[in-house]
Amino acid sequence: MKHEIPLESLGVRGPLMADPISACVHCGFCLPTCPTYVTMGEEMDSPRGRIFLMKEVLEGKMEVELAQPYLDNCLGCQACETACPSGVRYGDLITEFRGRAEPTRKRPPARRLRRELALRTLPYGRRFRAAARLGAVGRKARGVVPKALRPMVDLLPERLPAARPLPARFAPEGERRARVALLGGCVQQQVDPEIGWAAGRVLARNGVEVIVPPSQGCCGSLAMHAGDARGARKLARRNLAAFPADVDAVITTAAGCGSGMREYGALFLGEPEQEAAERLASRTLDVAEFLAELGLAEEPPPLATPRRVAYHDACHLAHAQRVTAAPRRLLTAVDGLELLEPAEAELCCGSAGIYNVERPEVAAELGERKARNLLATGAELIASGNIGCLIQLQNQLAGLGDPIPTMHTVQVLDRAYSRTL
Repeated sequence: MKHEIPLESLGVRGPLMADPISACVHCGFCLPTCPTYVTMGEEMDSPRGRIFLMKEVLEGKMEVELAQPYLDNCLGCQACETACPSGVRYGDLITEFRGRAEPTRKRPPARRLRRELALRTLPYGRRFRAAARLGAVGRKARGVVPKALRPMVDLLPERLPAARPLPARFAPEGERRARVALLGGCVQQQVDPEIGWAAGRVLARNGVEVIVPPSQGCCGSLAMHAGDARGARKLARRNLAAFPADVDAVITTAAGCGSGMREYGALFLGEPEQEAAERLASRTLDVAEFLAELGLAEEPPPLATPRRVAYHDACHLAHAQRVTAAPRRLLTAVDGLELLEPAEAELCCGSAGIYNVERPEVAAELGERKARNLLATGAELIASGNIGCLIQLQNQLAGLGDPIPTMHTVQVLDRAYSRTL
């Protein structure tokens, strides 16, 4: 199939959009896996519908403002990629399109403020902690908070745990089997710092030396997937300089971060840092994938009391990184842990970066649907591999009156090793 889009007008980054558009044969296999098509039932709220809209805009047949509402509804979960028999790289397409359209977007002032606050607060620890304190005040005086900002206030935790920075190094136990660098994460370090500590302990217990580069920062994936390519590159450059080359892998513990860092090659396509970005992207692995490939040096001791655990596939782990078997293999290595699978496992929980700030109603509907499916398994505990999912599920389960615990996969392993699960 020939490209109808004039590639020369799109520059060196043009294939990121033109190739997926040309590859799509509009077969419809993506429809039942798309959360917005399943809940809204509109063709334009499906992947193939959005591909058609983007094609029309790029060929100058449609004004971007007409397509934008449907494109904004997309969570970027990439479940369509897993289902696609043609290998359409929809994630590249929607990210690149948003990055090109965003500089000319016109939003109402309140929504523009909400978006800017999210992107300029979440990646920075001190700002996020200040926002959490303000959010606590805002909840008590909710009536004076502008309507557009209420979704942000509602999502902020009532109380953040005490700051607990990661150490510079976790020493390996026994013979060293590997040496890795760990991404601490921005939101995760503020909301649940124990995830990073659990990852360090579990890796060290399995003979892995873990270093935590002190100059690292936010990976930039929140900005990247929201269309702020310039802001994403600014954040990512810091990590290009921070992470050393003499490690076996760069480990992430948040699916969104891992997905974003593995997209650094596309983010820096045509930029001076492209080669360095591609090298870092190629060495980035989720903690579950790395541990499953390395193999556990020591299996956790049998549980004193059997536990029923439901596993939730984070979209940017299952669909963007195609990591599904590894976390399940690690969890089932715990003797006495029964692993349960929810219905509609392929559907997004509605978190999706800043989506639950910009599209709170859709996010809440998807979150409740996911929480009900997880509860229906009869699980006592829910495990997942992304901090955004864990926060979303905690909020939705609490809203349903059944706040069963949620943990990162590596926290489950850590507690199994220490006999506290």
